[in-house]
Amino acid sequence: MRLALVQAASGLEPADNRAALDRLAPTGHDLVIFPEAFARDFGDAGSDVSGYAEELDGPFAAEVARVADDRGGAVVAGMFERSDDPERPFNTLVLRGSAEASYRKVHLYDSFGYRESDRLTAGPIQPTVVDVAGWRVGLMTCYDLRFPELARRLVDAGAELIVVPAAWVAGERKVHHWRTLVTARAIENTVFVAAVGQPGPRYTGHSMVVDPLGDVLVEAGDDPTELAVEIERETLDAARRTNPSLANRRL
Repeated sequence: MRLALVQAASGLEPADNRAALDRLAPTGHDLVIFPEAFARDFGDAGSDVSGYAEELDGPFAAEVARVADDRGGAVVAGMFERSDDPERPFNTLVLRGSAEASYRKVHLYDSFGYRESDRLTAGPIQPTVVDVAGWRVGLMTCYDLRFPELARRLVDAGAELIVVPAAWVAGERKVHHWRTLVTARAIENTVFVAAVGQPGPRYTGHSMVVDPLGDVLVEAGDDPTELAVEIERETLDAARRTNPSLANRRL
């Protein structure tokens, strides 16, 4: 499976971000992954983003679908989706193109001095796994990475690759936490993990793909960039033979 990770910053103008999808999405990949909140950045800490929420068939999701169809694969990117509470939308990933799925972020970022739940609504607690190019792909978003039980539920639902779009806020220890958690989710579940962050200086960058035994296949720094990698099913199968921890579980 051919993956492209687009480590790019979203701005405050939705039309510019929609245009960036087409400008930045490369060709020749089965799945192109953009960061969380790519339809419109969060803005200043505590900002109200409800005015930028859209429907799942709105302008941003439609452009994701168009770009994916143009590239002949699938594209996933983050947006704010309208909810029943007009002041607190969902933080949603939309995957469109050769496959279609939507995932509403479960764990809201009420941590490190932030209160995401003051302005966003948490999604339902259910795994989102979709077939892309013959692989079972699970979706999670940013802060979800800190909750191993969600990754395990994705794997129990068949995920072989977990995709994690993020806007991982920069700060002390944050790159260390990001790299450690991405690697841990891959090792403990014997899956590939493709984690894509927005770049510095506001966010940490360090988009990366880790294989099921914890080897880092590609990793960015904190500047805007694009990464490409091909993952192999033989690697997944071999890792699960070497480390059959899923089969050996007793809890």
